[in-house]
Amino acid sequence: MTEFTEEDQRIIAHLRESVSRGERYFRAKNIADAIGLSAKQVGARLPRLAEKTDEVEIEKWGRARSTTWRVTLG
Repeated sequence: MTEFTEEDQRIIAHLRESVSRGERYFRAKNIADAIGLSAKQVGARLPRLAEKTDEVEIEKWGRARSTTWRVTLG
């Protein structure tokens, strides 16, 4: 995971731990609150992480007031 920033690694670690028992749905704000980043920082990284990481699968799922992300183990 050397190509990822420290913030990227924190996001991936949080998602991996959270989906260890199956798929989950997240909003950037909830991830940000859990790991101490802003929702904007998380939201900007998720599309890039969806393409680059094999540890978890990140899929843009729905958009209401904010984007929902479906995450499963990779």
